[in-house]
Amino acid sequence: MAQSTCHEKTAKHGPSRSARLFVRGTAVAALLGTALLALPLAPNMSTAEAELRPDPATAGVIVPGTPGSFADLVEQVKPAVVSISVEGTGASKKSASKGGKGKGKGKGKGPNFSFPNLPEDHPLNDFFKNLPKGQQLEPQRPAQAQGSGFVISEDGYVVTNNHVVEGSNSIQVNFDGNTKYDAELIGTDARTDLALLKIKKPGPFPYVKFADKSPRVGDWVLAVGNPFGLGGTVTAGILSARGRDIGSGPYDFLQIDAAVNRGNSGGPTFDLQGRVIGVNTAIFSPSGGNVGIAFAVPANTAKEVIKQLRDSGTVSRGWLGVKIQNVDEDTAASLGLEKPKGALVSDVTVSGPAEAAGIQMQDAILKIDDQVINDSRDLARKIAQYAPDSTVNVGVWRNSAMKDIKVKLGRFPTSPAELAAIENGRGPGQKKVAEELKQLGLTLVPARVPGAEGGVAIAEVAANSDAARKGLKRGDVILEVQGVAVKSPDDVISGVKKARSLSRRAVLLHLKSGEQKRFVAIQLGKKG
Repeated sequence: MAQSTCHEKTAKHGPSRSARLFVRGTAVAALLGTALLALPLAPNMSTAEAELRPDPATAGVIVPGTPGSFADLVEQVKPAVVSISVEGTGASKKSASKGGKGKGKGKGKGPNFSFPNLPEDHPLNDFFKNLPKGQQLEPQRPAQAQGSGFVISEDGYVVTNNHVVEGSNSIQVNFDGNTKYDAELIGTDARTDLALLKIKKPGPFPYVKFADKSPRVGDWVLAVGNPFGLGGTVTAGILSARGRDIGSGPYDFLQIDAAVNRGNSGGPTFDLQGRVIGVNTAIFSPSGGNVGIAFAVPANTAKEVIKQLRDSGTVSRGWLGVKIQNVDEDTAASLGLEKPKGALVSDVTVSGPAEAAGIQMQDAILKIDDQVINDSRDLARKIAQYAPDSTVNVGVWRNSAMKDIKVKLGRFPTSPAELAAIENGRGPGQKKVAEELKQLGLTLVPARVPGAEGGVAIAEVAANSDAARKGLKRGDVILEVQGVAVKSPDDVISGVKKARSLSRRAVLLHLKSGEQKRFVAIQLGKKG
């Protein structure tokens, strides 16, 4: 109690001598400023203690050209950035149902055990019919996905990635503050992975603009999006590189080190003026998470694509109709070229523009309308810049001499069926294979899988097809149809016709998935 009284008295009569010395010492230090801090370390002060003290010469100093905060920029652009919710149709699932009656032709037993849904005339159908009941085929459940996007006009046009909205039945955009609107899909471009949406409700909406100038490597960038469905999230970094080839067509991409994760797809990357310099589309990640390497579609590419999508709902590009490869030093030497430049024609598409004009295999394309061609990607980019039906002058190196050939370009195919037809050496006008394969819900290309024993590979599976319900997926290889080996899509069509001639409602495929082989019966859709 005495000790407590002592403390009270000290408080009434002012600070103690030691406290007064501390105050005076502090005042002296304040008057001397940095002079005291510049003195040598006291003998009893460790180096670690000194390192913890801020250097007054640099504390609070902002390097010229760098922002002290991104807060003002975020307030400016964030209202125009949206999260995108997509609902599509997933594959049907089988689940256990005690004593339930199977709605499909096949039955199963056990909660995780399922049998194929075979047609009535399949030879194994009787076997499955006699097995115990216990499973029901549930109706298809909606598959949901999320991504990001941004509004580019007051009336509600929204840019996002093609892979975000691919296969969607309904699309909804969600503004910061949880205001949601339904949106319609205006058009997509798989080659640049871009898509354009339109909000169904009238505006006005907050929006942002694309940058007119290309950014420089080292410039600050800001990525805004919806990673992992968390809602509006902002990350900062720099432009790491330009002109990146990420193996998805002839177009170059920007590389940034701002954190971009799942759900950021389709979101914008801004410069310090609040202009969109790129559309986030992919990341490089061995682990699946952010490692500081993200890729964005450059603004100049996005602007051209979005304009066409807005005007016509599709993107039209010129098409030459050749398969090409780079000219390396050895190839250049073998052709008699001084430098390893240009694009070597490795194949010419049947009935394509190049074949009609007289371009041949082993021609090295060095120029397009006096524009020098550096490599195969350069040629693909330059041809894509022309409108379909344009006539271009193609300079080729043939038999150690230059030759000019005028080519009327076609339209670059956009649908998986057209691409598959070209991959199989057919012109885009030859749609017989594509039309026939609609019955199976498949798009096929020649197999390039080691050990595929010929066969044809599946490029696409229609979401609502019986093939999708049976688990067929991209990359599977069809080895046989109705017991007959296949080497091309034509052989698959022959198998379908054979099944129809026998009045079969399904066709039996022999598949190779990875290292596994299996038989799958696919119901035939209505012809025509």
